[in-house]
Amino acid sequence: MRSEDGEIADMMCCVSCGTADVNNIKLKEYNLLDGSAACQKDHTSQQERDCESRATEIHDDILFRQPESSHLGECPICLLPLSLDTKHAMMQSCCSKLICIGCYCASIRYEVVKVIKRRSCPFCRQPEPESAAEIEHYKMKRRKANDPVAIQGAGKRCYHDGDYERAFEYFSKAIAIEAGDAEAEAHYCLSFMYRDGKGIGRDAQKRLYHLEEAAIGGHTKARHDLGVHEVYQGRIERAARHFIISANLGHDASLKALRELRAAGGVSCDDFATAFRAHQAAVNATKSRQRAEAFAIGAIQIVGKSRRRREANGK
Repeated sequence: MRSEDGEIADMMCCVSCGTADVNNIKLKEYNLLDGSAACQKDHTSQQERDCESRATEIHDDILFRQPESSHLGECPICLLPLSLDTKHAMMQSCCSKLICIGCYCASIRYEVVKVIKRRSCPFCRQPEPESAAEIEHYKMKRRKANDPVAIQGAGKRCYHDGDYERAFEYFSKAIAIEAGDAEAEAHYCLSFMYRDGKGIGRDAQKRLYHLEEAAIGGHTKARHDLGVHEVYQGRIERAARHFIISANLGHDASLKALRELRAAGGVSCDDFATAFRAHQAAVNATKSRQRAEAFAIGAIQIVGKSRRRREANGK
């Protein structure tokens, strides 16, 4: 059993020097409590520096962790990763799901063969909206259900319409729900608001905070922006780490930035080659026969026209 002095020493140990006031016992595990008043006076500044250093280490461990996928995730039907180019997918207002162009076109083909008059959502099978009123009804229904995708989508519409106060409220609400892709996108949108000062005051520190939160959530554009920021700050090693992470997820601009850093000597050829292979693998993972067939028939243009028509009707 431990002596009474040893137990008291655990309670009165200085976190910096590890010395206890009881018989000057030196403990092996010294990061316990604050210790005596004398030790606090002598070592407070050192304790603060140690805490700040450790907090920075933990923050960087989280920030530079490679996400398993981008914030867009997978198509809920074919379960293949979604392309970073959102033109290759279709957002459904009825269920707030992002459907890849391959599954969307396959659904249309099925309905044509079966002679189904009114098109339905490929995921939830709700009838697709045919008017501005139906579109708004679906969006309102999703917002009332606290759907974070619908909420951050409403924030984007308010932002583009110049209603920055409501946009800020919607983005903040989407973040509070903590739901992956919508949360990351909302953080990224708030970073723009703090950068431009629209509706809220400009704040570089808050902008960086929201960029980092978005990047942690797998947002490749936010990660790329952090890399650009580090380049301007002269921290090339940190910039390269950001670019490598986003390039590994298939982000073209980050791969281009890495190529430029390699030419300038900021990235080794081996690191660039590894990132290049990971980038190609991420891009290839988004490909499938069904999606290739959709591309071959010009489905992107068809879906694009449909999207623009919906957006025009929904305003």
